Amino acid sequence: MGGYAWYYTSHNLTPLKAVQQIVDLLQTPYGPLLYILIYTLRPLIFFSAIVLTVTAGAVFGAGSALNFALAVIYTVIGSNISAMLAYLIGRYFGQGLLKEDQGGSTNLMQRYTSRLRRNSFETVMIMRFIFLPYDLVNYLCGFLRINWRSFLLATALGSIPGTIAFVAFGASVDLSQLETQGLPPPNPWVLGFGVVILVVSIAISRYFKRREQQENQDDQEQAHVLNTSIN
Repeated sequence: MGGYAWYYTSHNLTPLKAVQQIVDLLQTPYGPLLYILIYTLRPLIFFSAIVLTVTAGAVFGAGSALNFALAVIYTVIGSNISAMLAYLIGRYFGQGLLKEDQGGSTNLMQRYTSRLRRNSFETVMIMRFIFLPYDLVNYLCGFLRINWRSFLLATALGSIPGTIAFVAFGASVDLSQLETQGLPPPNPWVLGFGVVILVVSIAISRYFKRREQQENQDDQEQAHVLNTSIN
């Protein structure tokens, strides 16, 4: 990014020309691979996942349903690889810091960790649906040593609604005439579709959250009944 900033200033590029150059680069035959590579390495510098997802919609997703589907596919591939990279980094640095036998029943952090491990799939799914910071969730799940299969599956499924929504936001803007005509107004139909998907995602997260709360309440009631019967 520092190198591009130097290039941008040394060549006296206007903001629109700079954006147009990036768009032209990503629209080459190697553009999708470059985009996926950038997305994969993104968590190392904490660059916004949402910005790259919207970018995919603007660069790859406008014009047709096929383009939109390809933009979603590129983003899903890049986001899941980047999620696993951050997860593995968190897992490496968290190794040995949280153990099951360190008084987990009396330690708040350990209790939360145990709960997260028991319900790893649904918990990660909820965090994806409610759009918690993407990298924070990835690093945290690795640090807490959440089962990687549950993490990856929940990330892959839970990120799809948000990915579709933000790709739609990007695809609502046609960048084909960016340099000559400037930034065009968004397509209201595509933008509206993104908003609908976003609302559906939030509704799904509320459903999963209520179900998890109900299951936890049932577990507590069963534990209370068991303790009462023993005493």
